[in-house]
This record gives sequence, structure tokens and C-alpha cells, in this order.
Amino acid sequence: MANCTASPSISCFSSPIFHTFPHQNPKPLISAFIPLKPLKTLLLSHTHTRITSPIIRCSLPTTSTSTLPVLSLDGSKVGEATLSIKTAPPDTSRAVVHRGIITDLNNKRRGTASTLTRGEVRGGGRKPYQQKKTGRARRGSQRTPLRRGGGVIFGPKPKDWTVKINKKEKRLAISTAIASAAVNAVVVEEFGEAFEKPKTKEFIEVMRRWGIDPKEKSMFLVMDRSENVVKSSRNIGTVKMLTPRTLNLFDVLNADKLVFTKGAVVYLNEVYGYNCVGEGEEEEEEEFDEEEEWSEGTEEENSEVAD
Repeated sequence: MANCTASPSISCFSSPIFHTFPHQNPKPLISAFIPLKPLKTLLLSHTHTRITSPIIRCSLPTTSTSTLPVLSLDGSKVGEATLSIKTAPPDTSRAVVHRGIITDLNNKRRGTASTLTRGEVRGGGRKPYQQKKTGRARRGSQRTPLRRGGGVIFGPKPKDWTVKINKKEKRLAISTAIASAAVNAVVVEEFGEAFEKPKTKEFIEVMRRWGIDPKEKSMFLVMDRSENVVKSSRNIGTVKMLTPRTLNLFDVLNADKLVFTKGAVVYLNEVYGYNCVGEGEEEEEEEFDEEEEWSEGTEEENSEVAD
């Protein structure tokens, strides 16, 4: 539940983690939202993380505007693109993004792990041997958890790990992560038609012209993936080729470099911008307008009846 009382918080964008020094290469801003631990450790330990409702202030989202260079296929700068999207307030951005990533990781769990208890294991219906006069420990069943092949004590059973999150909160988490990582993002021209045939070597050369190290994790957001581009990049384990349909928070936080096409920047500004209308908001506005028209009509009818 939202709480409007003032509480001490850490500013997301004023943290030293977001500052890059001249002698250091810019690094991804994953640590701004997730505890300082490798993502592999996060994947192994997120199941034990207890999701609690953080204290979030009643403050409206803000707009983050970044100017990104537009690069051609040869690596030369041909212009600039403006990325203006909605972000969470600095005092709540960490909580919003953390809740978004933990929710995504929990919702990916299938929850199909299952073990058999001693009542479900086959066999062991009769007592193996008599209670006394054998010199052995007493035993009532072969299905005891103390024996090999017996039941499992407190073993896992199928469980639903789904965690609910509001659509607006999830969208805000994605836009906040993209805006905070804009310092490590570049915009490139459409390159789908540049590959006449699948060639991984040519794709790596183009990445190096854009200043992207193939050994670092990079996320490409394109509007349409051509078959040659997919085949040219799928053998590179550090490259994620996403479309607006497959855009997710985990890949944004896990990437060292973000690469957008011009169409992708326009899409982000339209969908994650401050003036965008979310799902369900248009219907509410239409219903509200209908009520106003109905109320105005009734007033006119009342005035005619009064006359």
C-alpha cells in the first residue's frame, strides 16, 4: 500500500554507481537496481527472496530526455536521436525496478517439481519382518524415508509461483531501466537489408564499427528481424536480438550495451513516453464522456419540462 509519509531514501540517479570516471569504461547500471551480486547468483537465489511491499511515496513519474548519437553501418555519426520516456521518481526507482525484475523471475518458474511421500511410493504394504526376536531395528514399512527408495520428507510439490504486478508498474520499471542505461546506448540506422546472406563475421565487424565489444553483453531492439540478421547474430552468445513484442526487463538490466534502431526509438517514445495512454485508460475516458453527455442531456430535458 502506498504511504505518503516521508521516509529516508537513496536517490537513484545521484548515487556514485551512476557516475563514470575518465579512467574507467562505462559499465551497465544493473547495480543501481539490484544488489551487487552476479546475475548468476541472482538466478540461483531469487527463489529465496521474500517479496515485500516497499514504502513508495505518492509522487508522479517524471520524464527523462537523452540525446543519443545515430551511427551508420560504417560507424560514422550521421545525426542524433532524442529518447524521451517516463521514469520513476529518484526515491522510488530502485524499488520499482527491483519489484519488476523479481516478479519476472518468479513468473518464469514452472513450479512442476514434485516428489513422492511415503504414502505415494509403490510397495511396502506389509511389515518386512517381525517386531522382536530378530536382533535388528524395528521396521514397519520399506517405504520409510530413512531407507533408499523410500518417500521424501517435506519434498517439493507443484506450486504456482505467479506474482501479480500492475501493468503500469511493469511498464514504468522497463522505461526507468532503459532511461538509466541510456548512457550506454547508441542508435543505428536500419541494417536489416545490409546483410544479403547470413554471415556472423560480417555482423561482428559491424558491431566493432559501432564501438561494441562482441565479448560484452549487448541488447539490440529492432522493429523487425530479418532472417539473415537473426542467423548472423544467433551464434554470438552475448547478443540478444529483441523486438517490441519480446522486450523485457531482465535483458535490459543484463546488457552492457543497448543498441536501438531509429524505429525502435520512435516506438519507445510513443509507448513509454509521458503522454502515452496505457491500456484501459481510453475506455475510462470514453465512459466518462458518455456520462457527461447523458448528464447534459438530462439538464436540457429538465429545463424544457420546467418551461
